[in-house]
Amino acid sequence: MAKKPADDDGAKGKPADEAAKPYVVLARKYRPETFDDLIGQQAMVQTLENAFAADRIAQGYMLTGVRGVGKTTTARILARALNYSKPGLPDKPTVKMDGYGQHCAEIIASRHPDVVEMDAASNTGVDNMREIIESARYKPLVARMKVFIIDEVHMLSKGAFNALLKTLEEPPAHVKFIFATTEIRKVPVTVLSRCQRFDLRRVEVPVLAAHFERIAKAEGATAEPDALNLVARAAEGSVRDGLSILDQAIAMGSGAVTSESVRAMLGLADRSRILDLLDDLVGGRTASALERFASLHLAGAEPVQVLADLAGACHHPHESRRCRRRRRSAVDRRKGAVGRAGVVTVAEPALPRLADAAQGHRGGRPRTEPARCVRNGADPHLPHQRPADAGRADPHPGRRGAGATWRARNGSIAWSSP
Repeated sequence: MAKKPADDDGAKGKPADEAAKPYVVLARKYRPETFDDLIGQQAMVQTLENAFAADRIAQGYMLTGVRGVGKTTTARILARALNYSKPGLPDKPTVKMDGYGQHCAEIIASRHPDVVEMDAASNTGVDNMREIIESARYKPLVARMKVFIIDEVHMLSKGAFNALLKTLEEPPAHVKFIFATTEIRKVPVTVLSRCQRFDLRRVEVPVLAAHFERIAKAEGATAEPDALNLVARAAEGSVRDGLSILDQAIAMGSGAVTSESVRAMLGLADRSRILDLLDDLVGGRTASALERFASLHLAGAEPVQVLADLAGACHHPHESRRCRRRRRSAVDRRKGAVGRAGVVTVAEPALPRLADAAQGHRGGRPRTEPARCVRNGADPHLPHQRPADAGRADPHPGRRGAGATWRARNGSIAWSSP
C-alpha cells in the first residue's frame, strides 16, 4: 500500500525539527540570559559589575530570596560571565556579554561539563559533597573556570555542610561556588561567612506589569493594562509566578488578556481580594466587606482561612502598605469615628480577634497559627492587658466587643480605652 505524501497544507514549507518542536512555557522561553535582562535586582547587578571590573571575584556566592525572583537564573548568568570567551576579547571574566560566546549555549542549557548544577534536595549526603571535593581538584576541561551551582543548598545535611567547609574556604584558583536557597536561616553561619551574600528582592508591581507587557507583545497577544496589573499583583513579586499566570491568561482569552477574564481565572489565587476585604473592614465599609466575603465564600474559601489570611496581611508590612494608605484616607473621611488621638471605633466583632492575632505575630513572643487565633480569640501566650498610649491598659480585659477601640499607626495595632 502506497504511503500518502507528508507535505500536506499544515506542514508544507516547515522544517521537520520546527514542526516537532514542543511548546515551552513563558517562564522558560523568556528566562534572562544576561545581567541586563534581569529586572528588579539593580543593586546586585551593580555590585557584580564593579567586582568583575576590579577583579575582586569571590570564591563563593550565596543567592537568597523568595521563589521565582531569579536565583538559579542569576547563578547561570554568573557562570556564563566567569567563562565568557570570544575571539578578539581579553581572556578574563566579564559581565559585558555581547552575544553568545564559546561556552554560553551549553551553560544556559545546563549541559556544560565544567559547570556542574546539583539539586541539594536530592543530593543531601556527605558522599555527594565528597564527589564535588574530588572533582574540584582537577582543572576544567574546556572552560576557564569550574563552577559548582548548588540549588536549595539549605537541604544539605549537617555532615555535608561540614565536609564542604574547607574546600569552600580555600578552593583552587579555578573553582567557584554558587549557592541558591529560599531558606537562608537554615544555612549554617560557617557557610555564610565564607560567601558573598545577595538578597534578591521581590519585583515591584509596576516593573512586573511593564515586563509582562513586553512579553505579551512578543507573543502577539493583546493585554489590557488593568489585566496586567492584576497579574502582577497576584504574582506577589515573583516573576515566574506572574509568567505562569500570564501564560494561562493568554490561553484562556485566545490571545486577548482582559481584566474580567483574569479575575475569573484567578479566583482564590488572587491575593488582592484579601487586601481589598481588609481595606473595607478597616475603612468601616460593612456592606462592601460582606459582599467581598460572600464572593470569597462562593468561590470556595473557608471562613476561618479567610480570617487567617486577613491576620497574615496585617502581619506583613509589604502586603498591607496599600491598605494602610487607604486606611488613613478613610479615617480622614469618617470624622465622627476619629478622636483626637486618631483612634477608630470598630463595631465588627471579628476585628478584635484579628488585631489580637496580628499583635501576637508582631511581638517578640512565639508565633502562633493564625487560624487558631481566629477561632479562639486572643493568643493564650499573650497578656490580656495591652498597653496603649502612656501605659493605659484595656479596661475590659477578655471582653472586647462592639465598644472596643483599636489604634493603627505605622503598621502597629494596639488597644486603647474608649
